[in-house]
Amino acid sequence: MLFPTLAFGVFFLFVYFTSWSLDRENGRRKLFLLLASWFFYAQWDWRFVGLLILSAVLNWGVAALIARKEKPSTRKWLVALGVAVNLLILGFFKYYGFFVEEMGQLLARVGWERDLPLLQIVLPVGISFFTFQGISYVVDVHRRTTEPAKSLLDVMLLMSFFPHLVAGPIVRASDLLPQFDRVPRLTREMATHGLLLIVWGLFKKTVIASELAVRLVDPVFFDPSAHSALDIAAAVYGYAVQIYCDFSAYSDMAIGIAALLGYSFPRNFDQPYRAHSMQQFWRRWHISLSSWLRDYLYVPLGGGRKGVVSSSINVMITMLLGGLWHGAAWTFVLWGALHGGAQVVERVGKKLLGGRSVVPMWLGVLITFHVVCLGWILFRAETFDLAVAMLQGLGRWGPVAVTTPFLLGLIVIGLGMHWLPPRAVEGMTARLKEAPSITLGLLIGAAFLLIEAVRPEGVAPFIYFQF
Repeated sequence: MLFPTLAFGVFFLFVYFTSWSLDRENGRRKLFLLLASWFFYAQWDWRFVGLLILSAVLNWGVAALIARKEKPSTRKWLVALGVAVNLLILGFFKYYGFFVEEMGQLLARVGWERDLPLLQIVLPVGISFFTFQGISYVVDVHRRTTEPAKSLLDVMLLMSFFPHLVAGPIVRASDLLPQFDRVPRLTREMATHGLLLIVWGLFKKTVIASELAVRLVDPVFFDPSAHSALDIAAAVYGYAVQIYCDFSAYSDMAIGIAALLGYSFPRNFDQPYRAHSMQQFWRRWHISLSSWLRDYLYVPLGGGRKGVVSSSINVMITMLLGGLWHGAAWTFVLWGALHGGAQVVERVGKKLLGGRSVVPMWLGVLITFHVVCLGWILFRAETFDLAVAMLQGLGRWGPVAVTTPFLLGLIVIGLGMHWLPPRAVEGMTARLKEAPSITLGLLIGAAFLLIEAVRPEGVAPFIYFQF
């Protein structure tokens, strides 16, 4: 059940009106939202609703035990156990096949070829997101930065709430549990902002991302050898726009849907292609994941407390594991290595120059964007050989096969979004929140109709559903 579909629209309208009819009954409201979230997830594969429940019970139980213990060694043992079990579940579903295949190839190279058991395991949608959410809850209770949930229901809803369930943002317990404790209120500003974010997300996903994917990116990445340098360059820039519009659109709609239900999610994207360094890029791209990796991996490893060499090693470890989080393939590991290596170069250069920057900001933006685009080739290519073929194709001149002025225009529009005034949607919210309801309704309705008229038929799955 995808966000930009009629089925989801009917589902959400039912959830919206029913949840607000239970306005004064917060416990019943939360129970209804939990059941609705399980129904939403069951549309992908009902068998994994049990995994959601198991994960929530596990994290609720471990956090409750940690909260009752005062002995530091016991608390450390419990949090290590909780994190390990979460990672074991994630590792089994996401990395078992990758590990067995790599182990088989390694044994064959040394002459110990064996038939290893290779199971056909279905990857549950969004498992990386709700697993990381569970880990952050357990660790935060251990660190005493978050109070344990008052009930199992709250933890279940924290991990299963349908707006962010399958592709984030990773909403931390400290942000969402206090909101579950009180009866939500829907202000005019929240409703206006939520509707504008949904419209904005629909436009980015269904008009820009889908068109670029179907007409340009997918054909070129499928067979780079059949395309010229101009097609390949356009596909690389097109994918940079596609993945931004696709993923930020999901986040926008998730934040907007949650707002209409009375809850606030944190911002997940902040014009990332305006970054003038790789470090700044990760402060603007998928903010909930980058801050998670910082707080629960980079900082515990030692962060930057012991100098540039130690911080560089910690950055590389963090980015390599961040790459592996995205998928069980060497292309993702290399993508993480590229991002980590680029940040190490920046840190070492800054240290050697005494903190001064010798690169103008506009040049920094240009360099950062192209390093990111280089990484997107590894990220999008299904195999390392296809990634190499894309790079080789950049030197092969020939006729243009798929690139059109229309597609180039979409790329320009997608990149141009980054040069809108910061917080453009928030600014529009401030101007429209006092408008008469009929005016706001007509504007939103007209926007929906316009998007429906210009978008292509069908809706491709969101890119980050596979993670």
